[in-house]
Amino acid sequence: MDSPVQDLPAVASATVPPAPRTARPPQSSGAHRLGPVALVVAGGLSVQFGSAVAVLLMPRAGALGVVTLRLVLAAAVLLIVCRPRVRGYARADWGTVLAFGAAMSAMNILFYLSVDRIPLGAAVTLEVLGPLALSVIASRRLMNLLWAGLALGGVVLLSGGGFDRLDPAGAGFALAAGAMWATYIVFSARTGRRFPQADGLALAMAFGAVLSLPFGIVEAGDRLLVPSTIGLGLAVALMSSVLPYTLELLALRRLPAPTFAILMSLEPAIAATAGFLVLHQALGLTDALAIALVIAASMGAVRTQMPKKVPDLV
Repeated sequence: MDSPVQDLPAVASATVPPAPRTARPPQSSGAHRLGPVALVVAGGLSVQFGSAVAVLLMPRAGALGVVTLRLVLAAAVLLIVCRPRVRGYARADWGTVLAFGAAMSAMNILFYLSVDRIPLGAAVTLEVLGPLALSVIASRRLMNLLWAGLALGGVVLLSGGGFDRLDPAGAGFALAAGAMWATYIVFSARTGRRFPQADGLALAMAFGAVLSLPFGIVEAGDRLLVPSTIGLGLAVALMSSVLPYTLELLALRRLPAPTFAILMSLEPAIAATAGFLVLHQALGLTDALAIALVIAASMGAVRTQMPKKVPDLV
C-alpha cells in the first residue's frame, strides 16, 4: 500500500474525474464552487455538536465505549441505507477502504481519549494541526502557505497562546488524532474515487467499528446495552459520523485536498461554539478573534486555490 505521505502531492491536485460537461449558464460556476465548501461546513457543524453530545455521554460509557457506540451504530445505519456492493472490486480498492476504516477508527479513539482529559475546544484546536500540516506538505502554491499560516495563528490564539497548562496525555492524544485526521483526508479522497456513492464509506465504517469493538467492550461492558445510552449513542453516531463523513466524502470528490484541509481550520471555532451552547464553556474576546482568523484563512483558501483543471489519477 502506498504511503500517504509519499502520495500527498498527487492527492493535493486530485478529485474524482468530472462528469461529461453540458451547457450551463455562466452564473452556475459560482454555485459549483460553493457546493463542496457548503458540504464541508455543514459536516463540521454536525461533527462538533455531535462531539459535545458525546462528552455528555462519557460518564455513562467511558471514552472508548462512546467510540464503539458511535462507530457501530453509524456502520449499521450506513450499511442499511447504502447496501454497498462487495463484489467486483480490485485488491487495491479493498486496501484503500480498509486503510480508510483503520484511520477513521484510530482518529476517533484518540480524539475521545483526548476530550476525556482536556476541554473540547482545546482538543479540536490541537487536532486540526494535522490537516493544516497536510495542506502545507501537499501544497503547490505559495499562497497556500500564507493561508495555512494565518489559520495556524488563529489556532494558537484559540489555545490561549500555549498548551503547557493542558494534561500532557490529553494533548498528546489530540495531536495523534490530528495525524490520523490527515490520513483520513487522504484515504477518504481515494475511497470516493474508487467506490460509488457512499458505498466505500459504509464499508470503511464497518471495518472501523470492528476494530473499535474490543476496546469499548473492555471499558464499558454491558453499560453499552442500556437503552438510554444506546439512544444517545445513536444521536452521536448520526451527528458525528454518518452525516459529516458522508458530506466530506462527497465534497472531496470536487474539492482539492489542500483546500479541504485548510477548511478544517474552521473546526476549533465550531467546537468552541458547540462547547458554549452545549457544555456551557464561555467564549472570550480572544476566542472571537481566533475564530475570525480561521474563517478569514478558510475563505481566502477557497477563493485562491480552486483549480481550473483537475487531472485524473485513476
